[in-house]
Amino acid sequence: MMKIDILTLFPQMFSGVLGESILKKASEKQIVKYNLVNFRDYADNKHGTVDDYPYGGGAGMVLKPQPIFDAVTDLKEKSHSTNPKVILLCPQGERYTQRKAEQLACEDHLIFICGHYEGYDERIRQYLVTDEISIGDYVLTGGELAAMVVIDSVVRLIPKVLGNNESHVNDSFSTRLLEHPHYTRPAEFRGMKVPETLLSGNHRLIDDWREKESLRRTFLRRPDLLKELELTDKQKKWLQEFEKQ
Repeated sequence: MMKIDILTLFPQMFSGVLGESILKKASEKQIVKYNLVNFRDYADNKHGTVDDYPYGGGAGMVLKPQPIFDAVTDLKEKSHSTNPKVILLCPQGERYTQRKAEQLACEDHLIFICGHYEGYDERIRQYLVTDEISIGDYVLTGGELAAMVVIDSVVRLIPKVLGNNESHVNDSFSTRLLEHPHYTRPAEFRGMKVPETLLSGNHRLIDDWREKESLRRTFLRRPDLLKELELTDKQKKWLQEFEKQ
């Protein structure tokens, strides 16, 4: 079972996300255990203060190291994992990718730290955190929404979470390409038809069509991804064809 601890000042924000759909089912199947921790409970002062003014002046407040260090230390002592990943959600972190999600899905204990205010005391980054993650080049009011995104993308990759273990194999980015187009019934809708290949029943042709359209979509929408891909001879020919069109 994977354990996911979430350090946050607003645990109520997670109730809808963790209590519905696939994330809820993963918990019910005892594949994942979620633990919401309000790190204000670890503050060493009677007012429960977790932030303070930054040294050197400036706008905003900075999260103090003590409550977060004590919370993570306590969670580690209660864990059966010898080396849990401690993940800080922040704009300065590594840009999140499907590859990173696949790596985290192999862990047995993740600890997420969701910050608020102006930022974190730098000692949290230097001496406590193992991974810093950013879900994009923009700033949110806190790390909660980013943590929800990462947790959702990781949990769905854990074996037996999805009804079909093959469901995520051809997702966008799992193959390092964007996913191919999908169609369902009816075969014709308002004059718009499903490609004949998908109706042929020939699985070899269908697989080729999907691979080609996946490559085409990546070429048109995210050509930067192709730089990281070792193309087959067949894919190189398709790319030449796209470039001529």
